[in-house]
Amino acid sequence: MPVTISTDQNFDQQLNESPKIIVKFYADWCGSCKLFAPKYRRLADDSRFEDVIFLDINAEQNPEARKSAGVNNLPFFAAFSNGKLLTGEATSKEENVVSMIEKLIQS
Repeated sequence: MPVTISTDQNFDQQLNESPKIIVKFYADWCGSCKLFAPKYRRLADDSRFEDVIFLDINAEQNPEARKSAGVNNLPFFAAFSNGKLLTGEATSKEENVVSMIEKLIQS
């Protein structure tokens, strides 16, 4: 499944429409965010995670979404289950993001 770009304007709607969502918060200037982008796209295409919606949100341009996830550093990943924040973490380690997605699937 492709990674979908999200904004403050459609973020709440996406949370309400999909039970399992993982979000990557990034900034255009963030080198670690750029390095993680291909890994994130690969995870979105992984058949183990076919029931999870993958979103990309520019943290600088979308303060409401950033606030709802408690973003404190970049890149920041947040897992939402049935519209509620399950967990969030600032990391650039793929295994941490995979663990987060696996917990999301089990929730």
